Amino acid sequence: MTGERDLQVLLRSMRPQLHEGRYVFTTVPGAVPEGLKPVVTVAEEEGTTLVVRQEDADRAGLAYDYVAARLTLRVHSALDAVGLTAAVAAELAAAGLSCNVVAGYFHDHLFVPYGAADEAVRLLTALAERA
Repeated sequence: MTGERDLQVLLRSMRPQLHEGRYVFTTVPGAVPEGLKPVVTVAEEEGTTLVVRQEDADRAGLAYDYVAARLTLRVHSALDAVGLTAAVAAELAAAGLSCNVVAGYFHDHLFVPYGAADEAVRLLTALAERA
């Protein structure tokens, strides 16, 4: 199942979806602790990065310093598509919003400052309308 590659189609079709809850980035020295269900896991030399719901990190006693909202771009983007991440990041950066992007097989997932979630959705929806 191949995803979309055309940047204009990707932008017009992205339909950003805001997920409920607060998400945090944390790290552990090895495997995912029992009972945690991260939405993102990245193995790095320094440790395993986890993106989990804030309440799950708190319950597990994990440290974090960035609380984010999670957005999913509902378009099925091809992993070799060019420009979607750059266009989205540029739009948010122009408004002073940080954006951490994680590509899944079907969709791109964005983590933006929690307090700016509605603004991020508004900006991305406007970008889609202009495409």
